[in-house]
Amino acid sequence: MQVVYSPVHLGHDISVETFMGLPIPANEVAERAERIRTALDADGGFPRLEPTQHGEAPITAVHEPALVRFLEVAWSEVRAQGLPRAFLSADTYPNVRMFDGMSPGAVARLAREPVHAAGRAGFWGLDSAAPLVAGTYRAARAAVDVALTTVDLVLGGAAAAYGLCRPPGHHAARSMYGGYCFFNNAAIAAEAIVRATGERVAILDVDYHHGNGSQQIFWRRGDVRYVSIHADPDRAYPYFLGRADETGEDEGAGENVNIPLRAGATNEEYLVAVDRALEAIVAAPGSVIVVSLGFDSYGLDPIGDFALTTDVYHEVGRRVAATGRRLVILQEGGYHRPSLGENARAWLRGAEGRVFDPLPSAGFGASGGVAG
Repeated sequence: MQVVYSPVHLGHDISVETFMGLPIPANEVAERAERIRTALDADGGFPRLEPTQHGEAPITAVHEPALVRFLEVAWSEVRAQGLPRAFLSADTYPNVRMFDGMSPGAVARLAREPVHAAGRAGFWGLDSAAPLVAGTYRAARAAVDVALTTVDLVLGGAAAAYGLCRPPGHHAARSMYGGYCFFNNAAIAAEAIVRATGERVAILDVDYHHGNGSQQIFWRRGDVRYVSIHADPDRAYPYFLGRADETGEDEGAGENVNIPLRAGATNEEYLVAVDRALEAIVAAPGSVIVVSLGFDSYGLDPIGDFALTTDVYHEVGRRVAATGRRLVILQEGGYHRPSLGENARAWLRGAEGRVFDPLPSAGFGASGGVAG
């Protein structure tokens, strides 16, 4: 299986994020992608290529152009305004309750984009978990090119290809970035496939967190079926979306399938959910699945609470490939850095029908525990 990777992601060099108002060491760091790249290189079965540039049009087919413009100039505005910041994160968000009692016309007039860079970050941002630095925009654009080059490989005849996207994407909505995500790589890929083939497309999201952005983008669409297995939003980010009764509207009615799971979900429970998800996907026509592949479902992940082990990823990859549909596999989350390479190898080898044999230097066996 071919792997698409860009070193441009290294410019999105984050060391700190905020959690519940406190600065903490960043989880979404460059080491994540580098761990996966190194493991796939060591495997020997995953030839690697850099992406080709696809321009801005596929991004604005999914995202509001003004969001793209903000992300493009945000860091230069930080510098131009003399803001003493190591990274840009919002100070204020336009919560709907700020406008309680005001008429829709007044809200439309008053809730306009600020001039200050921190205000603009709140206008376009979901949360403080997506800090911007000098290299963020270029990295996010490169991640889109990684995703679209992966699409090119699959539409060109590959049964499956893997895009090592960083930053991830599934929390980015049409007019909003957040949750470590700036552009929605999977949604951009799905839209590109629909436009290129005229076929319906399925997105299978197996990240621990619900892909609120992917759901929002295709909520009223009948040509993209979004199916997500994730932590129950009653206890986990993004909190406000991801419940089972969210099924889409208008042409998209029934096209959104959420499968929230309990804390401590086991391999066995997860595979039951995978079978439900795949049943929903194969019930509709189409020949391509875009996989939003996250490993924050792993039992040792610092921001997840499932109990999955490395061997289950191999089986999930196998079952997804057994649908007979072509696979555009794009990396999302996963924050237990020591296990990322082996978890990715396991999933991808399962999708290829290859046996999973842990690398001698990995330190993690099929059970997912630390070896030795």
